[in-house]
Amino acid sequence: MDQTLARLKTNAETQLAEAFAASVGTSSETPRVRAFAQFEKTGLPTKRLESWHYTDMRAAMREAWPAATASANAPAGEAADGVSRGAMSAILDDPDSPLLAKLCPETGADDPMVALNTAMARDGFVLRVEPGANIGKPLVQAFGAGEPGPRADFSRHLVLVGEDASLALLEHHSSGDRVQRNNVLVVNVAAGARVEHVFIAENHAADSHVATLIVELGAGASFTSTAVVADGRFLRRQIFARLNGENAKIALRGVSLLKGKQHVDTTLVVDHAVPRGESRELFKHIVTGEATGVFQGKALVRPHAQKTDGGMKSQALLLSEDAAMYNKPELEIFADDVVCGHGATIGQIDDDQLFYLMSRGIPRQEAESLLIEAFAREPIDLIENGELRARCEATLASWLEARA
Repeated sequence: MDQTLARLKTNAETQLAEAFAASVGTSSETPRVRAFAQFEKTGLPTKRLESWHYTDMRAAMREAWPAATASANAPAGEAADGVSRGAMSAILDDPDSPLLAKLCPETGADDPMVALNTAMARDGFVLRVEPGANIGKPLVQAFGAGEPGPRADFSRHLVLVGEDASLALLEHHSSGDRVQRNNVLVVNVAAGARVEHVFIAENHAADSHVATLIVELGAGASFTSTAVVADGRFLRRQIFARLNGENAKIALRGVSLLKGKQHVDTTLVVDHAVPRGESRELFKHIVTGEATGVFQGKALVRPHAQKTDGGMKSQALLLSEDAAMYNKPELEIFADDVVCGHGATIGQIDDDQLFYLMSRGIPRQEAESLLIEAFAREPIDLIENGELRARCEATLASWLEARA
């Protein structure tokens, strides 16, 4: 007798299945149908899933809201020479599209929320940067209020950066009405190309937000991403990066500014698939109130990825007794000629430093803000593009002002 017990669906999972069947159907074998079948194997992830060990999506998403019918996000900014745009849906709905493998790469595809995005996304763009083009002025991908909530917002975007090109890209999330957001940004960086990406989340009314960044790098390519998370009840930011070409470099950084009962999870996997790759991860977390911060980082070094150079660091500053922080940096190394390390720290404001500033006549609240700002600025100061750096500085300053 079959002893297998069927997993009971939650209301949200049942509503998602009904919405998918109504909009796509399940009669034909398509990328969307395969993706939704994969999602249904696990359903909304819970803490039983190792990669979601500190974040329970099923508990956070009790109901699945209707999908928005109008776009809640704008294509990347102003027109620029060397940049062209197209529609995402034309690719995802065409099994024979030559770009389908780039829009839906294997990297990160086994995550249930990525699979759900593949199945449900109706909106998005394809951005092409021509080989050799230099796009110094940041292109902006803005996720705004869209339709009045509550609503669900699924979108997927593909950025193709040609050989030896350079691009600055800002991904900005805000919301004035209740929204369940699940967005995926896929960035394919060709040989010798450079990309600087900034992610800012100011989701004042978002009930849940799963933001996925998937990056694939060619030989000698460089990619940096810096995140500033300043608002939103529940945010899971996950990054899946794969270094496919030798001498590729990736730097992932972030600052999480948490208060109230916020829950913010940053989870990343960096896959060194070839020799002589370099990766750096630096994340700062300021946690106050009853907020919870999570950092999970894994660097995977495959057997043939000799000469890999990797470093990972997560640091948290807890400002209240009820604040919580979970750190889980990991190294999975199958090569013997590598230099890799990781570290994690959790602490409080240094009383001696605070006393020193106050003894110089600085009020306690202002002294605390100075110390918090100094702690948080390190990832921001590493941003090369001046406009992107200024946007992050403004978000940090606004959070500190509101706290004061």
